[in-house]
Amino acid sequence: MAVTSREIHKQRDARPNALIRSFGPFAYLLTFVLAALAIYVLVGAAVEWGQVRLDDLRYGRPRTTHLAGLVGRPGESAARQTIFIGMNIDRQVVVMELPAGDATQVRSLPGPYLFGANEDLTPVLLSLRDMDRDGQPDLIIDVRNEQIVYLNRDGGFRLPTAEEQQQLVQQEPGT
Repeated sequence: MAVTSREIHKQRDARPNALIRSFGPFAYLLTFVLAALAIYVLVGAAVEWGQVRLDDLRYGRPRTTHLAGLVGRPGESAARQTIFIGMNIDRQVVVMELPAGDATQVRSLPGPYLFGANEDLTPVLLSLRDMDRDGQPDLIIDVRNEQIVYLNRDGGFRLPTAEEQQQLVQQEPGT
């Protein structure tokens, strides 16, 4: 009995088809997982890019915010409030204070240095609250969900001493 070329090709084709059929569901699952991972990475990159562009519109480059308020400086009034300008300049947080809006009396408050990738794009948020309950609003710098308190004492702002830090922790609501 003679073997024809058709029979030889059938035998060769039968093995790969059986192999493909045995790995078929796994191949589909692997393809789905890889496609989902690629979509996740692309969407994450697009969201991050959009957030950076939104922060560019809100805070500019370098990241800058400002706040005006009455903090008890001489010459202050509702029309001439003290102005604070918070900046992230190459990962160094700096706050400038213009007492009663007077640019000739500028004071600088050095803040923390930010470590990590893209920290030069982190916005600096400012607020005024009386943290030590002395009747004077204190300056709060909020950077990456960390708050730094500068106490309003003796006509200027300064970081609290160790004893003052303990008092602030004890005065927090809920403790």
